[in-house]
Amino acid sequence: MQSHETFPSTDIPHAASQRPGRNEAEAALVEHYPRLVRLAHLILPPSLGRHRRVLAAHALVQKSLSSAAPSRLADAADGPTVPAQRGEPGPVLAWLRQHVVSAALRAAGRPRWSLGRTPFPTVLGLRLFPGAGGDDELVLESTLATVTPEVRAAFALRVLEGLTAQSSALLLAAAGVSAPEEVLRVAERIRSTVGRDAESLLHGAEFDPCTVQARPTDLLRRRHRTRLTALAAAVLLAASTTAVLALRPEPSERPAPSSPATALAAASARAADPGLLLRTPADRWSDTARVDLTQWPARGAGTGDTALLTRALTAWTQVTGDRSGDRTGVRLTVTPDTPASPPAAPARLLFAGPVDGSAVVLLHDGERIIRYAEPLSGRDEAAISEPTVGEPAVGEPAVGEPAVELARADDADVTTGAAVALSRTPRGVRFLLAPWIDESAVRDLRRPDVPAQRLAVSEFGVTDPVPQAPNDCGRVPALQVRSSTRIVEDHSFLLADLGELSPTHLTWTPAPGTGAPARQPREATSAAGLAAWARSACALQELRGTGVRAVNRWEFAQQSLPERAGRATWTCTRAENWDGRGRVAVAWEGPDARSRPVTVPGPAPEDTAACSRFGQHLLAGTYWTAPSGARYYLAAGSRAVTAITARGPVSATGRGPVLAVRANTTGSVRLTGTVPGSGELRGWGEGETDPAGS
Repeated sequence: MQSHETFPSTDIPHAASQRPGRNEAEAALVEHYPRLVRLAHLILPPSLGRHRRVLAAHALVQKSLSSAAPSRLADAADGPTVPAQRGEPGPVLAWLRQHVVSAALRAAGRPRWSLGRTPFPTVLGLRLFPGAGGDDELVLESTLATVTPEVRAAFALRVLEGLTAQSSALLLAAAGVSAPEEVLRVAERIRSTVGRDAESLLHGAEFDPCTVQARPTDLLRRRHRTRLTALAAAVLLAASTTAVLALRPEPSERPAPSSPATALAAASARAADPGLLLRTPADRWSDTARVDLTQWPARGAGTGDTALLTRALTAWTQVTGDRSGDRTGVRLTVTPDTPASPPAAPARLLFAGPVDGSAVVLLHDGERIIRYAEPLSGRDEAAISEPTVGEPAVGEPAVGEPAVELARADDADVTTGAAVALSRTPRGVRFLLAPWIDESAVRDLRRPDVPAQRLAVSEFGVTDPVPQAPNDCGRVPALQVRSSTRIVEDHSFLLADLGELSPTHLTWTPAPGTGAPARQPREATSAAGLAAWARSACALQELRGTGVRAVNRWEFAQQSLPERAGRATWTCTRAENWDGRGRVAVAWEGPDARSRPVTVPGPAPEDTAACSRFGQHLLAGTYWTAPSGARYYLAAGSRAVTAITARGPVSATGRGPVLAVRANTTGSVRLTGTVPGSGELRGWGEGETDPAGS
């Protein structure tokens, strides 16, 4: 009797080297049939056609039973075995998986011969094909069509089957792949390009050969077959053709598969083809649950300029590829933490046309925004009918010098995907607005009482120039936009330009009120929100060019100052990058609204949970000099702090979230706060800053 315990771990391919009995193999095949057919379908070449590819995948999986060992009658007499739990991969499944991969790779090498010898299943009078997937599934299918069957097998094993790289390499080697490590590297590159959605895409309708649609075949021809002799002749001809295919000798050598480098070159060639660029329908954004950059339609007067699009794609490919020291003449700018890799699949076209003396192309590859700009020539101006406005852009390419800029845009949403910078000139920044933006205006964050000025927008969604902030922080312009009621997101929000392609979303969390529940970040377009950001606006300039996606100003405490000097506000400003990292700055603001915040000394980590939903407790302190000249030490904690203790040059304990004590000394003070259920809370930082004169 052969027990399941005689097989090693299923993640190691040699576990599949022992043939199971046919009864065991059939049971495992029936249980995991959709999984195995999907695996075979993914490896087989798309050149077979959708109908033949579906039938071939089913045939290869069903044929795998013929290689199982004959089940012995004595097995039943030896008593029952303990089967593997349903749904758990067992050694029999590992054996079937290896057999299916090997058979699919052999069939992909000589599809006519291998599939001609596989008569079942057979379908007459119908054409079968999987359901149509979305844009992302189609892009992945197009990408996989350009690589070798070995690369598709490696991609399926890593993503679909979830095998480790080592186990995948061993299985591929056992299936006859000569260079599994090189094949896996190409598969990993495709996987990194697709991103975290790779597994869900492979489980979509586009890659499911078990859920198929059926359509008739030769209806017109069958309608005209009125004579029995014609029908008999057609049957004989079909039988003769099948016999010829079955008797055709097998080629002595399997055609050498193309190398991973060749497959990668083919994928790059497809990505650089302007005819394959994705273009979203104009009204898709108004009837979808996914409101982000993937729903932007292609806009601009140059969307049909194939020459311009070709130059943009070629420049992106060359400037980010391995050029072995060859200078392309294209300037590359990459925002922090953005992958500087060439395209691996066709991107989505967002904009193409003239802007401020340059021809600009804006693309989106699912993870990044790609902006290409080149100086306009007479030929370009003749080809693009839209007149250009403004002077040549500052920071734009000089004459004859194209430029490519890459910036992260993964997980962009209604707000962070609402605008993209197209050009920068002395007059300001022009933005391309999302199709769901109904209203746009410009306001000065430093002057919250001044109404926002309406911003003109062209028919293509390009704004008039938005002034840039001067170095002296005399003004801090920001976009105030309102989303459309067609997406049930009718609200306004603020976007600040920090020198990158995507402006930064500004939010505000009000101070805790008496008895009020904890407050969440909200849009800063109310009178109170604008007044709050008027005090923090100048600090935004320190974040320019750092890859910031959103900034939230949290007023975590308010404190009545000694000697009836007014009311102070404690703030924590959190700037979050596109990669999820966040940096914070804690500040103290006096009662004079015209005074700037005073930063509380403390750590400045680039990745912290402080002041986020996962770091809701905060305690900070600083020295303060009253108008009378008396010196005090002030401390405040967030709403959950019930007591504060100061040690060091200042020694005091107070109940509640605030502490104020007379201090005729200097030096660092050690703060601890009490948070019920969370233990002690350490102070954010100690300092000797005197904010009285700020």
